[in-house]
Amino acid sequence: MEGMSASGGGGGGGEASSAVALCAPMKATSEGAWQGDNPLGFSLPLIILQVCLVLVLTRGLAFALRPLRQPRVIAEIIGGILLGPSALGRNKVFLNNVFPPASLTVLDTLANIGLLLFLFLVGLELDPAALRRTGRSALAIAVAGMSLPFAFGVGASLALRTAIDPGAPRGPLIVFMGVALSITAFPVLARILAELKLLTTDLGRMAMSAAAVNDITAWILLALAIALSGSGSPFVSIYVLLCGVGFVGAAIFLVRPALVYMARLSPAGEPVKESFVCATLGIVLAAGFVTDAIGIHALFGAFVIGVLIPKEGAYGGALTEKMEDLVSALFLPLYFVSSGLKTNVATISGPRSWGFLVLVVTTACAGKIGGTVLTSLLMRVPPREALALGLLMNTKGLVELIVLNIGRDRKVLNEEAFAILVLMALITTFMTTPAVTAVYKPARRGASYKHRTVERADADTELRVLACFHAIRGIPTLINLVEASRGTRRSKLTMYAMHLVELSERSSAISMVQRARRNGLPFAGRRGRDGGGEVVVAFEAFQRLSAVTVRPMTAISDLGTIHEDIVASALNKRAAIVVLPFHKMLCHDGTMEPVDRAYHQANVRVLRSAPCSVAVLVDRVLGGAAQVSAPDVSYAVLVLFFGGPDDREALAYAARMGEHPGIELTVARFTSAAKPKTARDEEALQRYVGRALKSGDGSVKYEESTATERQEVTSTIKALGRGKNLVVAGRSAPTAPLVEKSDCPEMGPVGTYLATPDFSTTASVLVVQRYNPRSDPTCSSPAGEEDVEDAVVPFPSSSHSA
Repeated sequence: MEGMSASGGGGGGGEASSAVALCAPMKATSEGAWQGDNPLGFSLPLIILQVCLVLVLTRGLAFALRPLRQPRVIAEIIGGILLGPSALGRNKVFLNNVFPPASLTVLDTLANIGLLLFLFLVGLELDPAALRRTGRSALAIAVAGMSLPFAFGVGASLALRTAIDPGAPRGPLIVFMGVALSITAFPVLARILAELKLLTTDLGRMAMSAAAVNDITAWILLALAIALSGSGSPFVSIYVLLCGVGFVGAAIFLVRPALVYMARLSPAGEPVKESFVCATLGIVLAAGFVTDAIGIHALFGAFVIGVLIPKEGAYGGALTEKMEDLVSALFLPLYFVSSGLKTNVATISGPRSWGFLVLVVTTACAGKIGGTVLTSLLMRVPPREALALGLLMNTKGLVELIVLNIGRDRKVLNEEAFAILVLMALITTFMTTPAVTAVYKPARRGASYKHRTVERADADTELRVLACFHAIRGIPTLINLVEASRGTRRSKLTMYAMHLVELSERSSAISMVQRARRNGLPFAGRRGRDGGGEVVVAFEAFQRLSAVTVRPMTAISDLGTIHEDIVASALNKRAAIVVLPFHKMLCHDGTMEPVDRAYHQANVRVLRSAPCSVAVLVDRVLGGAAQVSAPDVSYAVLVLFFGGPDDREALAYAARMGEHPGIELTVARFTSAAKPKTARDEEALQRYVGRALKSGDGSVKYEESTATERQEVTSTIKALGRGKNLVVAGRSAPTAPLVEKSDCPEMGPVGTYLATPDFSTTASVLVVQRYNPRSDPTCSSPAGEEDVEDAVVPFPSSSHSA
């Protein structure tokens, strides 16, 4: 690896000529295999093959490590090592054909361009104003969490230099080792906290604040280390540092006003001008050129520009949205491969090398965890939380690899030391999730409350609805449904509108994650700051025009565990009913197209373990594609009543709608001689239908049907549904399935039919499941609940909750 650059010329004339021959520049494109050209001998087809190989390997590893709840950076580091001389690269045929020495300059250049843009995005994530608001405890933890491991790194570097790399420069090695051991990877930590559902805990907030301070400090120390690692005289290092400080000052006073100007001319809700995006990218690249010319590194300039871009408004979010997928999905994995090609685990051989690996890992963990735990205990943090905080702060990631690669390129680290430190970063990050899971389990809040159903003895008490949506297009239907549900009673209706967002490797997801607030679970969004400003504006407008209290929220989580956020939010907000979006969206031709199977699984898991009633909303654009104001509401609602607890809950919910002056409610009861009428069913019908019929206002209609055969029932339902805007049904209606085969059996025998185009392409559907204490893991006893009949519809056996 050492002799892979054309400038590396020591040795005899024969060796020099062979090195030049090996690293002769490659032509960009070939004329094709039919012309006798080997595509692997040309840079463009070769880099395409390398990129495809990297994407397949790293994504495959990320999928394999998902059950272990590991961040994707782990898969990318391992993938890079596997492609290098440690594994596949041991095969010289593979290495010389897929990663030949002549191609490494192109690969490294492309990887560093991607890394430069990624560091710009990292700078966009960090808000200097938020750092100024960092609490005393978080600041003390950040300082101690860097000081002690840095001091331990000094001792480890001296031992490493004596035993492994005697020729390494003492001063730069001390700084590089200290920085490498004291870093906390802010983006990786944010993803781990979100994965472990710790974002909104005191522990999560303290870890995020301390990591942000740590990140900024690490970049300052890295600039110092790069300046000291120069090969010139000590005065050159001083000049580099002074020029670096001058660059930061010039960026603040000369560049930032231009960035603020562009941000001010980019209002929310409108696309950012293409000229602004082009100008910003030009500034980022120019800043990278200046810092590289100074002798720090091109990455430092891009990072500084990212930090200086205003975080308010749409400008920063638009830049992130335009760049993040290409950078994080395509370019960034190339950097891990570039690093992996320089990592040869085989150089760690013999007791001495493995002993130093143990020493470095122990030193890193003892310094980071020990310093954080001791400071946390002094700040009166409980011991278990202090230990979990120490483990979280020990997370490494991309910045660690950047430090190590720069150290290797500057000849501060040799191959063996580099491999030892790369494995240290991998081990400490890999252990974070299982270790924190083992030592810390936050207590669930709000596990006991009274009103968990819509049907209740005291109908005038407040009704709390947790309404979830995963697409912006679902907001109007959700608002129109809640507006129709508010009734005319003096009781208050409070709506918690939860936007379900998949936690991804995108910078925008982390930007939202780090702005978690205490008054929401997972967190409530702030207007214009979390990328969901238009969502907040829509619900604020609805609240001003209606008697409904609205609280917008955002849940950012992996889709495999997002049901935990929904259940925890319902528990914390004391919701009586959770409204879930159906996992299919309406197409222009009236068919329902699946959105994501993971949302389907989330619905099943919520239905199984919800602490209150649940309704699944099949959205066929209730009220049109826009919000309908209260005076303009005019809906026809149909309730299908077969009997049982779920149907009674559906009837109670629809009865609230029937109170709205703009809603005409029809209750269709299906009777059968095989199933006798129950007292509870009769009581519910008398309570919600009989009284309304006696009043004679005409807003409620009642019909009975004796249809029992499948064809008769479906025909009757289809006839009753004509002209209706919304159909409400119970999930566990006591009737035979109305469709032979369904991909959504959790919707029950009636709901599965209502969700098909055979029933309707215009009527929205609400399938309701009543709260059952027996299926609620948070309920220790069903005492106080008078209705605990078992559901007759089993859940799909293949959809067990994770």
